[in-house]
Amino acid sequence: MATKAQIAEQVQLERDQIAQGLKRLRDNTRQLEEKDYASASIYGVVGVETLLPLLVARIKATNERIYARNNGVMFAEIQHYLADVEPEVAAAIACKLTFDKVFSQHDDSHQVVKVTEAIGRAVEDECQMRHYEREAPGLLKVLKDNYWHRSIGTQQKVTVIQTLMNRHEVAPWKPWGSVIRIKLGGWLLDCIIEVSGWFTKYTQQHGKKRLNVVLPTPAFMEIKGEVMANAEIFSPLAWPMLIEPNDWEPHRAGGYLLNEVMKGHDMVRRGKPGSIQGETIYKFLNHIQKVAYKLNPFIVDVAETLYARGQQVGKFIPIVDHPLPPKPVDIAENKDSRKDYRRRAAEVMNRNAASFKKSCRTRMTMEAVKVFKGKAFFLPWSLDYRGRAYPIPSFLTPQDTDFGKSLLMFDEAAFMTYEAEDWLRFQVATTRGLDKAPIAERLQWTRDNEKLIEQIATDPLGMICEWEVADEPWQFLAACREYYEVMIACTKQSTSLMVATDATCSGIQILSGLARDKSAATLVNVVPGDEPQDAYKVIAESAKPFITTPVKELIDRKVTKRTVMTVPYNSKPFSNRSYIKEALKEKGYEIEKEELTELVNQVRAAMYRELPGPMKVMDWIEEQVSVALADGRTELTWTTPSGFVVTQKLMKKDTQVVTLQLMGRCEINVASDSQEVDRQHHKNATSPNLIHSLDSDLIRLSAIRFNAPLALIHDSVLCRATDQPILSAIVRETYMHLFAEHDYLNDWAEQIGATTPPPIVGDLMPESVIHSTYFFC
Repeated sequence: MATKAQIAEQVQLERDQIAQGLKRLRDNTRQLEEKDYASASIYGVVGVETLLPLLVARIKATNERIYARNNGVMFAEIQHYLADVEPEVAAAIACKLTFDKVFSQHDDSHQVVKVTEAIGRAVEDECQMRHYEREAPGLLKVLKDNYWHRSIGTQQKVTVIQTLMNRHEVAPWKPWGSVIRIKLGGWLLDCIIEVSGWFTKYTQQHGKKRLNVVLPTPAFMEIKGEVMANAEIFSPLAWPMLIEPNDWEPHRAGGYLLNEVMKGHDMVRRGKPGSIQGETIYKFLNHIQKVAYKLNPFIVDVAETLYARGQQVGKFIPIVDHPLPPKPVDIAENKDSRKDYRRRAAEVMNRNAASFKKSCRTRMTMEAVKVFKGKAFFLPWSLDYRGRAYPIPSFLTPQDTDFGKSLLMFDEAAFMTYEAEDWLRFQVATTRGLDKAPIAERLQWTRDNEKLIEQIATDPLGMICEWEVADEPWQFLAACREYYEVMIACTKQSTSLMVATDATCSGIQILSGLARDKSAATLVNVVPGDEPQDAYKVIAESAKPFITTPVKELIDRKVTKRTVMTVPYNSKPFSNRSYIKEALKEKGYEIEKEELTELVNQVRAAMYRELPGPMKVMDWIEEQVSVALADGRTELTWTTPSGFVVTQKLMKKDTQVVTLQLMGRCEINVASDSQEVDRQHHKNATSPNLIHSLDSDLIRLSAIRFNAPLALIHDSVLCRATDQPILSAIVRETYMHLFAEHDYLNDWAEQIGATTPPPIVGDLMPESVIHSTYFFC
């Protein structure tokens, strides 16, 4: 039970979260306005998204008048210059530049001539890039790949590309001139003013000068105020808590103490408003919220040192601030020297900007470390609409990056046991990269490398080259230190390190249980075996004999892995093609289109041979979803064995994607309030969502029975080495109960109104999972 002092400390922490969140929102908005980038602010994004379809329709209407020879005199002059860009492209550019200039903090940016010239120049820049794409597409791609991300801002990108194109003697671009740019930009600005009512032209008197400016109307300022007020509701930072979070109840939010912090966090994210879940769901969330964590002081010390040095290791990316080059002594009078310095200085500034962007997550994590160093803390949790559990904070959670995970330990330590020693060995070897090796091999690797483990644990900075090559370098470092202290130096007799085990191909494990398919279950270690089974390798070997091209010699588990892993989540041949093509490219083989088609077809055919139950179940699900939607359903609802109610409501969004050469990707929502059911999305999403709802049940029902500290990562569970034997047994027993005591596929069929019975093979005895070493490992 928290004391009054602890509650007061937590309330103050949450007030700090509110204050810092508001400050960050307002600072970010101000900085975007100062950089002439207001279109990227929250009100700018909402405004542009709303305005785009209206402006597109206005431009298209003008184009129709052109064909009817009924366009005005002014447009006749600029019509030729707009011919190279689609209405969607012109609209996206005009909306963005209008918001950027009108809301800029620079005094003169909102002058009519400045706004119109900026819009016209941006349209010209887009047309110039398209000119180069027509004249030299291969060269443009190479230049973009090599130089694009080194440049700051669109204008520098244009300058760089133009200079390099001229060097390669590509047909030069003929500039439009400022008069045309202003006329074109002026027409687009007038269209925006006409269709939105959000901006107006106004003449300001400055002494004897009269300036024409563009100002937002009161109507838009009211909208802006509402948007920012709503944004402030969601702005409080989400940090861990210093006391146990409030319990979730059917009519009362759990988590943080203050309503101002909880306003942005529902118990079920994207769930059906007002939906009440089963009693087990509340019990589960409240159970995992009572787990106390602390920071690993050893990892914190290493991280702080490397952060100060600016040294990157894995996902730990501190800011690397490169100094500007010294100015040449003759910079004032020597034009070539001045030009060379500016080029070199720009390259350094580009590198610094890129470094700052990449370091964002590490910087925010290190800020959180300062707040919670030396303290015990708790995590408030919630669920997504499929039932998967997520911590509400973004940092210092078990679902963080490798570096973020390595910072965490359970606050409560457990005395070591003989079995726990092997689980620590398991964690060391698994994080090193032996996660697919038999357990005996993993344990032996740790025994054989105790000298290396000791060197890493006692001199982490001097031995970076040895631990940064691990698959999960920071967790490997944390495991080495724990193993050294407990097993080698024997300086402590208890452990609080989080040891992780996870499912083997979770999707196929769930589908095998639903279909009661022994052959498929065997390939994913539901059925016990002396060594871990490798479904990826089996599929590769099954496909090989049917492949007629020389590529068959390169087919192995690495080539088929991503396809086999993602098919249970309804990945289609198109994405399978990219996975297989990329895997072969890593082997140095560029596969031809026809050859790739044959390979994808044979890999998928092999999956139907080796995983008959899961593949038939997925096909049946798609078929029955089509039937349910044809009967007029607008959403699908089912309840899992634990009592979690899944509501899958997927409506069509009438959007059009526009890709700009310089400004990137832009989505135009033609009808955001569509009431048309997205049938294809339902067909593609139902199988994955059913799997996620059941693997969540497996974890949820296991967690409730487990009375020791526990952390979760979807289909992975983490506990102390001492507790792993108990947790492993519980997870296996829970899978057995789910699929031996429930005929859930038939239950689910009834819930969605299926018209044909599910394709159940029926030869799997789920009880066998109790003795499967590699089911979760």
